[in-house]
Amino acid sequence: QVQLVDSGGGLVQAGGSLRLSCAASGRTFSRYAMGWFLQAPGKEREFVIVINSSGGSTSYADSVKGRFTISRDNAKNTVYLQMNSLKPEDTAVYYCAAAMEYRRIGWSPDYWGQGTQVTVSS
Repeated sequence: QVQLVDSGGGLVQAGGSLRLSCAASGRTFSRYAMGWFLQAPGKEREFVIVINSSGGSTSYADSVKGRFTISRDNAKNTVYLQMNSLKPEDTAVYYCAAAMEYRRIGWSPDYWGQGTQVTVSS
């Protein structure tokens, strides 16, 4: 089992950048695929991005390609979401997630962080 703690959210102007972090507990972090979902007000949670356990493969939602990148530091049990060129429509609660299985399409996490709010003003 793994526990996830998200951080790094905040208020930023359109065009700005934020970096979210997700710290994981446990000694098996390097075996998990890690990713992020978002949930905007009044909408369902949706996939943003995922990285495999080694960091050698990633998959992105079309809405964030070219703007968001994911990386991981297995020595620090941490995954990062770098968000650039932010838009007001990126405003949401962002949730870190983990799963033993990695999929480029239809990735389904087993574990979730508590979420961190990202607000992009126009």
